[in-house]
Amino acid sequence: MTPPEALAPSTSCVVTGRPHAPGSPVNPPLVLTSTFVHGGEHTYARETSPAFTPFEEAVGVLEGGRALVFASGMAAAAAVLALVPHGGVVVAPRSAYMGVLTLLREAAETGRITLREVDLTDVTAVESALPGAELLWVESPGNPLMEVADLPRLLAAARAVGVRSVVDNTFPTPILARPLEWGADVVLHSATKYLSGHSDVVLGVLVTPEDEGGRGAYDSLFHHRHLHGAVPGPMEVWLALRGLRTLAVRVDRAGANAATLAARLAEHPAIERVRYPGSGAMLAVDVRGGATAAEHVCAATTLWTHSTSLGGVESQLERRRRYPSEPDLVPEGLVRLSVGIEDVEDLWRDLARALDAVLSAPTPDRP
Repeated sequence: MTPPEALAPSTSCVVTGRPHAPGSPVNPPLVLTSTFVHGGEHTYARETSPAFTPFEEAVGVLEGGRALVFASGMAAAAAVLALVPHGGVVVAPRSAYMGVLTLLREAAETGRITLREVDLTDVTAVESALPGAELLWVESPGNPLMEVADLPRLLAAARAVGVRSVVDNTFPTPILARPLEWGADVVLHSATKYLSGHSDVVLGVLVTPEDEGGRGAYDSLFHHRHLHGAVPGPMEVWLALRGLRTLAVRVDRAGANAATLAARLAEHPAIERVRYPGSGAMLAVDVRGGATAAEHVCAATTLWTHSTSLGGVESQLERRRRYPSEPDLVPEGLVRLSVGIEDVEDLWRDLARALDAVLSAPTPDRP
């Protein structure tokens, strides 16, 4: 077989992690066991399991490193935070996924870490915050404001002063970005989202460089997963690998849909602002009329699913400030859209109808 490093990402999604011996099944079997007969490669499934290997191999090849699968994206995030010594400084975005921000802010409140929140789009501000830090946490595009950070510059700045970096690559996926190539020390995915792609799995994954030099995190992350029991079930990993096979075609189709919708939304009178990073399938809009109007839009769609999460084949939308823990920087009328793979004209008709309806509905700003 052609070496994985010579393959296009779309091909790696399909072929990596498959058995190739004569007579073997085309798909890796689902291994349902918690323990193994003594004397072999595996001992106990909280440590390692053949159920994890094909998925970890496939994600590792796509990102260009070594992957570790976790029970959820937040379990993976907690493992990264465990790399920081007690009282260590973490530089993190002031607006990011609210679960991660809550994790970091609660750790800061208890004195577990010292948190420096910055605007990731301001390279100078990030560079000023890095001296003395242990970890730089990067998310680009940001969730849900869709800010785009200059990842190569930020990661180079962190490396120059000896600060370990983690990049949440959930939104772009390795189809659109490979942060390890820009100098990241750890890449994080909520595999619940695009990697699995079907809204039926809760899973996380971390990837570190193959050659980590003196900055190695893999062994520490592996130890954390084993000791804290942050391992997934084999069925979830098997489903995620099945979903990963179509990652490239899903990203391509959903991204094309998103670009079309972003252009049309920018022309709609019910929309105050479109937040679209220029690629990928995620965008957000500020609806005129604030929270009430935004909720009306979400409730009025019939094809778009009004639900949280993202990255599935189905299109989803929600008003993010409905959650108390969402940062105050997020406007009350912001609606986040995860664009799926449906026909774009069907998606637009459904969304346009909801937007048209809100134009005539009374709101606090439009009596």
